[in-house]
Amino acid sequence: MLSPDQRKQLLRLARTTIAAVLERRPAETNEDDFDEALRRPSGVFVTLTTRDDALRGCIGSIQPAAPLYKAVAASAVNAAFRDPRFNPIREGEIEALKIEISVMGPIERVTNVDDIVVGRDGLIISRGRNAGLLLPQVATDYGWDRETFLRHTCLKAGLPPEAWRLADARIEKFSAEVFGEEELSR
Repeated sequence: MLSPDQRKQLLRLARTTIAAVLERRPAETNEDDFDEALRRPSGVFVTLTTRDDALRGCIGSIQPAAPLYKAVAASAVNAAFRDPRFNPIREGEIEALKIEISVMGPIERVTNVDDIVVGRDGLIISRGRNAGLLLPQVATDYGWDRETFLRHTCLKAGLPPEAWRLADARIEKFSAEVFGEEELSR
């Protein structure tokens, strides 16, 4: 678990990195400004929403390929400017965006869907070349039960909604430490 100060530091990094790109200047980060926990490789997703909670961008990596602080900075930029579902954010828009970070836990293969806990687990469903991921908070945000969560993860993968029932479908789950600016400002 990250401390409140570490969470604030990562949220500030995400916002200042997006602002730097908007201002066409390099984002300044110094590895020495981050403690050992924030330099440890980790998978992470950055989610951007509007003040009325409409999704504006969400991109990340499930694999721990980079130090957490670098992964947050890269995912923030990708969510703001490279999410193919949305136009890149523009100047003046950043002030109205809320930032949420999901630090990925280990990924486990699911052999029994009854082991999936809505609200705790995120899902990855893959079949052939298709794969889709939904973060743990998505199911609770929409009030989904387990089967609805499985169906929507299939849809995210570009698969039929019941594909999770097929023998060649791979279902995986993961936990995530999720935090956003709103909870830290309380």
